[in-house]
Amino acid sequence: MANATDHLWMHFTRMASYSAGEVPTIVRGEGAYVWDAQGRRYLDGLAGLFVVNAGHGRTELAEAAAKQAGELAYFPLWSYAHPTAVELAERISTLTPGDLNRVFFTTGGSEAVEAAWKLARAYFKRVGKPTKHKVVSRFIAYHGTSMGALSITGLPGIKTDFEPLVPGGIKVPNTNFYRAPEHGDDPVAFGRWAAEEIGRAIEREGPDTVAAVFLEPVQNSGGCFPPPPGYFERVREICDAYDVLLVSDEVICSWGRLGEYFGATRYGYQPDIITTAKGITSGYAPLGAMIASDRLMEPFLTETGMFAHGVTFGGHPVSCAVALANLEVFAREDLVGHVRANEAAFRATLEKLNDLPIVGDVRGDGYFYGIELVKDKNTRETFDEAESERLLRGFLSSALFSAGLYCRADDRGDPVVQLAPPLIAGQQQFDEIEQILRTVLTEAWSRL
Repeated sequence: MANATDHLWMHFTRMASYSAGEVPTIVRGEGAYVWDAQGRRYLDGLAGLFVVNAGHGRTELAEAAAKQAGELAYFPLWSYAHPTAVELAERISTLTPGDLNRVFFTTGGSEAVEAAWKLARAYFKRVGKPTKHKVVSRFIAYHGTSMGALSITGLPGIKTDFEPLVPGGIKVPNTNFYRAPEHGDDPVAFGRWAAEEIGRAIEREGPDTVAAVFLEPVQNSGGCFPPPPGYFERVREICDAYDVLLVSDEVICSWGRLGEYFGATRYGYQPDIITTAKGITSGYAPLGAMIASDRLMEPFLTETGMFAHGVTFGGHPVSCAVALANLEVFAREDLVGHVRANEAAFRATLEKLNDLPIVGDVRGDGYFYGIELVKDKNTRETFDEAESERLLRGFLSSALFSAGLYCRADDRGDPVVQLAPPLIAGQQQFDEIEQILRTVLTEAWSRL
């Protein structure tokens, strides 16, 4: 559509890239595939943006939205409730680990992360520890774009235009075992080291100043870093020792992406807060949530207590109705079980690409994988900034799309291709992903 460049300001997009050409326009989706305005079909290898977990074209989700809009299109959760928010909050509480029973709705992931930081600060003020306000997070990790969430984010390239940010963001090493600076031959020792770095950061800052640690179960940016064995167990111990809240940022990793409803369940740790969004509605309506433990609600249950935070469309009736219908699809078709049953096949299919000279590492869990690209497999030499620009933006992104695969070629960290197909995907889609990647990555190597 030619007028897209005249009026539509796209997110995280180099608008000048389309000055001489049309913006790719997706008009329809069905199952694991989408179609553009010219009728070309693409395998949705990223579930939109780690979102469309139940797949495209679910008429029952659209019908749930229409039915709710006809009954009650909108009412705020500011001192009032509506049935779909109440029902959804109760449903979520039956799926969360431990006593995470308090659901604060938002419209997306950044808002959920923002709410979690605000709750951590407000909670410690109310329990007599008002100086605890800082947050520990990992290098290269993405936690959102609002000013608080951006301060927790560990990606310098998307922060510089907006500095100074909210003070109090502290960064520690991530769990990229492929490029481990310590214990690169021992994942257990590496996990222990990475966890202890969090403890050392808390000590440096002063435990009386640190409120929370924000971690994704599998870190997205940088290319899907799973936790090493014992990592979260040790992080939990450290948080308990210093009275620091553990926030599991599951905006991507929840709702079946890792083969469980929540990533914390997959890896066996108990957070104090979970932040979630994206797959909660499979993208059919915007919704997010901060899910807190009963303990964190207690200081706000006094007669005059209030968590002085809210957003207009948080817990929108239509979005909550869609989420409930989405969870019915999950239960009826056992999408979480489908991921568990097929994740080994997905991994095995992607690992076939290890025979390519440009593929350095294939890593991830569930239906969430990163493929790191290298100049030299033996030395693990990566690409410099100019080479990465030519490889990812100059060739791979458009070549993969032209070949019929929508995924992410990302250079936030070392160059990677990221994959997170809808949870309905099976071996047919795995093979299609591998074949397209093999063809395009082989050509990319020939261009180096």
